[in-house]
Amino acid sequence: MLCTNVNMILFGLLVSLVNLPTDVAAAVIAFGDSNVDNGNNNDIVTMGKANFLPYGKDFEGGKPTGRYTNGKSLSDIMAEKLCSMKYLPAYLNRSIQDEDLLKGVTFASGGSGYDPLTSKPMNVLTLLDQLVLFEEYIGKLERIVGEEAARDIIENAFFIIVSSSNDWAISYIGAPLRSFQYDVPTYAKLLVTLARNFIQDIHKLGAKKILVFSTPPIGSFPLARTMAGGPHRMTVNKYNEAAKSFNSMLKCQLQLLGKSLPESRLYYVDFYYPLLNIIENPQKYGLQVTTRGCCGTGIIELSILCNKFISTCPDRNKFLFWDCVHLTERGYKIFVDQIMPDLLSDIQSRD
Repeated sequence: MLCTNVNMILFGLLVSLVNLPTDVAAAVIAFGDSNVDNGNNNDIVTMGKANFLPYGKDFEGGKPTGRYTNGKSLSDIMAEKLCSMKYLPAYLNRSIQDEDLLKGVTFASGGSGYDPLTSKPMNVLTLLDQLVLFEEYIGKLERIVGEEAARDIIENAFFIIVSSSNDWAISYIGAPLRSFQYDVPTYAKLLVTLARNFIQDIHKLGAKKILVFSTPPIGSFPLARTMAGGPHRMTVNKYNEAAKSFNSMLKCQLQLLGKSLPESRLYYVDFYYPLLNIIENPQKYGLQVTTRGCCGTGIIELSILCNKFISTCPDRNKFLFWDCVHLTERGYKIFVDQIMPDLLSDIQSRD
């Protein structure tokens, strides 16, 4: 009992030092792809990096951090809205401090997906790799604040999963090994099964509040328009239909899974229709360009093709996309502003 009291006192002290609210979730923990990778790929031997200019030019100090945008990433903005965090650190960041761990981290790796095959072309972290890092993270929390307080942090944290886009873009369309093995509905079903298994895995480790993002309208992204949209770079409807097929199955699976996992609260976060609405109605959101990115020509630049030797658009706030697949900081903020009212209402109704 004495050890438990000491641990809780230490936890309370650390909470006060990092100014965490004690009546709401004190942590945000993210898994997935480049939308929520804030630098984990920096020290991996991979081409899938974003730790060079112009990436990060609008982040603090104008320094690239490995975020695949000009400023804050999707995970940063979600952490800000959910827990008033300034930003969400990458778990593999060498300068991460104990107080950072208490508030949460992202294990995400740009280029990954639910399908383990998706991570292989760029040699990035699979979701299984991210799960192993999460287990390591729990051990670090226990050493900092003790087992009981560490368990409280995990059980009260918001878990964010943003995956599946690369499964379609890399494994099914780009590579495209999976398209020889599966038709669209069958591959979508496989991805939903893999998503379910991952959710069950993190739930076993203590995760309760789990936000699962759907696939965005990938056929409306600048890269898809360039590669398969013809001379006029039109929306590639078959890619969007694949995304909708997966999303429909995912939403149903989350409803079923939420009934079977003890004390779990699973939230389906629509990454498709809110973003598509922004793409198709830019003026409504103060934007001017939604069919190409800000970096270079905006039609093909991504990762090393978006570099300091090419120009960027003069006003990033007028562009939805930063490069040919990732949003600008403003784009992410506009998107989060669209989903947050209903999401918060749903979260509060289940608390």
